[in-house]
Amino acid sequence: MEVKQIHEIVNAITGEVTGKTDLVAEDLSNIVDVGTEVLGATSVDNYVHKLVDRIGRVVFVNRPYSGSVPSVLKDGWEYGSILEKITMDSLPEAQENDSWNLTKGQSYDPNVFYQPEVSAKFFNEKKTFEIPMSFTEDQVKESFTDVTQLNGFMSMIYTGIETSMTVKVDSLIMRTIVSMIGDTIHADIPESANYSTTSGVKAVNLLYLYNQKFGGQLTKEAALTNPEFIRFASYVIALYRSRFTRVSKLFNIGGKDRFTATENITTVLLNEFAQASGMYLNSETFHDDYVKLPTTEVVPYWQGSGLTYGFDKTSKIDVTTGGKNKITIDGVIGVMFDKNAVGVYNSNKRVTSNYNPKAEFINNYYKWDSNYFNDFNENFVVFFVQ
Repeated sequence: MEVKQIHEIVNAITGEVTGKTDLVAEDLSNIVDVGTEVLGATSVDNYVHKLVDRIGRVVFVNRPYSGSVPSVLKDGWEYGSILEKITMDSLPEAQENDSWNLTKGQSYDPNVFYQPEVSAKFFNEKKTFEIPMSFTEDQVKESFTDVTQLNGFMSMIYTGIETSMTVKVDSLIMRTIVSMIGDTIHADIPESANYSTTSGVKAVNLLYLYNQKFGGQLTKEAALTNPEFIRFASYVIALYRSRFTRVSKLFNIGGKDRFTATENITTVLLNEFAQASGMYLNSETFHDDYVKLPTTEVVPYWQGSGLTYGFDKTSKIDVTTGGKNKITIDGVIGVMFDKNAVGVYNSNKRVTSNYNPKAEFINNYYKWDSNYFNDFNENFVVFFVQ
C-alpha cells in the first residue's frame, strides 16, 4: 500500500478555503501561513509566548466548527488495505432461442461455455497527515487567576485543533469530487475546444444549450439572475436524474453499461445556483413542484472562496486530476453522480501522546488517514455555464 504524506497540500488548502490565499493550481506547492502577530509584550508566559501574565479577565474565542461537505464517506474495515470493485464489463448479448426453431434430426449443443465478461479495479492509496500540539500545565498557570480560566484556555486550543482538522478533512473530501469533475470534463470535451462553444453528454454546458435552443445571447454573468435560464437549467438537471435510472454507457468515463437507482443518485449544487433556483423559480409559480430542483446537497465553493468569494472563484477548479489531466475552468454549478463514483473510506482519526518529564510538557499528535477514490466506471455528470 502506498501512503502519501499530504501535510503540505492540506496547509495550502486551508488558505484557499478560509480566504487567506487566492485559488492556486493544485499541485499545491503554495504553503499557507495562517498565523498572525497578536500582541507584542515582554512579560509573556513560557508556553505559547503570547499570554500576558496575570490578566484580570480573559475571554476565549472558542467556536466549534462542524463543517459541511457532500455525503461521500464510506464504510471502513480494520484489516487489509485494498478496496476491490468487481463489475460486469458489458451486458450479455441475446441470441436465437432454439426452442421455437426445432428441426428434425438436428443436434442442439447444451454444453457451450459462455464466459461472463468481468473486470476488477483495485484502490490502494492512503493519504495521511498529522497536527502536533504541545501542552503544559505548571508553566501556563501564571497567566490565569483560577482553574476555570485555565480550563477555558485549554478548551479553546482543543477546539482550534478540531476546527483545523475539520477544515482540512472537508477540503480533502471536496477534492475527491473536484478531481472527478476535471477528469469528466477532460473525457467529454477535447482539450483544444473552447468551453463556451460546446457541450457534451457528461460535461453539460447549460448556457450553451440554452442559447442554442432559444437563439439567445445570454452571458454567464447574467445567467444566474435570468428566471428563464434557471428554469431551463433545472429542467435539464431533472432530465439527467431520470436518465441515470436507465441503463446507458453515456454517463461514465469508462463507457460501461450502468444505471443508478434513484436512491443512489447524489446531486451537489453550487450555492449561487441553488439560491437562484429557490429565488427565481419558486417565487414565480404556484406549481413549484414541477420546476424546483430535486433533493440536493449545496456547497459554497468547489475548490475555495478565493479572496473575493465571487462566482468566478467559487465556481472555478484549477487542478491536476487523479487521472493526471490539467483542467482549469470556472462556471461549474453542479454535479450529479452515482454514490459509488466517488468516495472516502477507511478513515482513521486518532490521537497519540508523549510526556516529556525533563521539560514537563505533553505532545499530542492528531492524526488522520484515509483513502480517496474516483471510479470512472460509475455515472458522473458535470453541469457548467460558459
